[in-house]
Amino acid sequence: MYQDVMIAGFGGQGVLLAGKLLAHAGMLEGKHVTWFPSYGAEIRGGTANCTVIISDGEIGSPVVRNPAAMLILNEASYIKFEERIRPQGLLFLNTSLISRPAGRSDLARIEVRANDIAEKLGDIRIANMVMLGAFLKKTGVVSLDSVLSALKAVLPPRRHSLLPLNERALQCGGEACT
Repeated sequence: MYQDVMIAGFGGQGVLLAGKLLAHAGMLEGKHVTWFPSYGAEIRGGTANCTVIISDGEIGSPVVRNPAAMLILNEASYIKFEERIRPQGLLFLNTSLISRPAGRSDLARIEVRANDIAEKLGDIRIANMVMLGAFLKKTGVVSLDSVLSALKAVLPPRRHSLLPLNERALQCGGEACT
């Protein structure tokens, strides 16, 4: 098994956290992982993306030019990165913020109204978890239980009150892509 994915959006959307959770969950399952973050000079509002690789075997490089999957959280990232996804790849789009029509016909386009779902759950900041839940449901690359364990390990104890909300967001994301 080998799965690479790029997660992209703007700073403050939890792009790097989603990638870190995915990588940590892979480690908990005994898989080889890389997490390669990239962000602009701005903390909030600037560009942010990361690439995660999860594999049963050793990983030669954390650099992925053409990922097999992408989770895109905003329109600017969609415009910037759509051309890089591998043909026949999985393109997860947050259609709450992306209205642009498909630019390519050789991709599986999975549309998730992540911001709308997050808002209904009570906190717009969990749109990243909604998108991650859709990705987990579609790919099965790691289990939801592993991601929840990773969430407990990665979030500081003062944020553990948010665990149930994040779990619900992950579940709703999975339900949204079925």
